[in-house]
Amino acid sequence: MEMRRHDRTGTTRAERGLLHAYCLRALRSLGWLAAAMLVTIVLLMGLGLPKDDPQNPTGNRWTGKRFEKALNITLNSVVFRSSGQDLTTAGTYIEMTSRLLEPALLALAVLAVRGRIKR
Repeated sequence: MEMRRHDRTGTTRAERGLLHAYCLRALRSLGWLAAAMLVTIVLLMGLGLPKDDPQNPTGNRWTGKRFEKALNITLNSVVFRSSGQDLTTAGTYIEMTSRLLEPALLALAVLAVRGRIKR
């Protein structure tokens, strides 16, 4: 497959493009994982972390402290661990969704790397 990917005379441009895309499976999986984690962090900062009252966050939602807290919750959710943080109702659902989606994306990345190495 590598030889076909580098061969400029025997393969078409479309076939070489498909072979290049196939080689980047691990990067695609890691890219989707990073994008999902970024979306989770933004949603937690905006909706999921309470100010004082767990029902309705008010005030400045985009601070460094809230970012750090959202990042810790997101990193914990990648490895199926509960953060143990007080979250709003929306934050609880965001965390549950990320605890299902992000480990699956991590597993796909690991399998893609394993597939590249095992050949």
